[in-house]
Amino acid sequence: MVAPLVAEISVHTAEPVAVIITETPFNKRHCCWFCGEPSQVSFIVPAESKIVTNERNNYLLRSCPHPMISVPTCRECQQLASKADENSIWAVKEQVKRQLLKRYAKDLAIGINWTEQELANSGFEQGNFAGFARSAWFMYEVAKERVNYLGWPLVANGIELDEVDVELDEGATFSFDGVLYPSLADAITHYAKVFFLDEVYFTAVLQYLSKANVDGITVDEKSFAQAVRFCRLLVNATPNERKVAFKALKAENS
Repeated sequence: MVAPLVAEISVHTAEPVAVIITETPFNKRHCCWFCGEPSQVSFIVPAESKIVTNERNNYLLRSCPHPMISVPTCRECQQLASKADENSIWAVKEQVKRQLLKRYAKDLAIGINWTEQELANSGFEQGNFAGFARSAWFMYEVAKERVNYLGWPLVANGIELDEVDVELDEGATFSFDGVLYPSLADAITHYAKVFFLDEVYFTAVLQYLSKANVDGITVDEKSFAQAVRFCRLLVNATPNERKVAFKALKAENS
């Protein structure tokens, strides 16, 4: 482990506030905690501006389950993390993952629309698409690895911080086709955009096929894949045609 350090920052309080620089495994010493890319900077949470004298108790915010800590990050994740209005590092991580998913949606879509072998045999080696054929799968792999990256256990002053489950309205994380989404709702939104699906209709079909509402944790990859395939057949359908198709789906599975 890289030895922990304690730094002091000055905020608008009567005394400086200690920031604990978390320990980093030696083989991760150059990695961003959020996405695994090379780190250049660090991110402090809770933010200095949120440390208020009458709310501080041993450098803890009442709404934060850990001390004021610093983690290594890349510049992109630092910028995304700074925009997250959260006090806990784990809540910040969920927001960063969500923003990475949105920012690299097109790169992730490559793995949805193509396989590596299909790209290699696409015949794009010449002409305007030559660059795409050479770099597309690499771009997909990088985006997927960043979104899926879990980071390492955080240790502050020799004590491992207990990870707190983030209570998101969207529910627990959801994994599909090798990509770990911050929530099921994020996966639904991503696939709806990639395939131009009606998101409300897609959600309703998924709810029916999974035999559970989409806020639950019983939606599996099989039912998600079935919902995607079914809805892709109705991309250009009218509302009435979708309604008829949904009734037929129910009749088929009754």
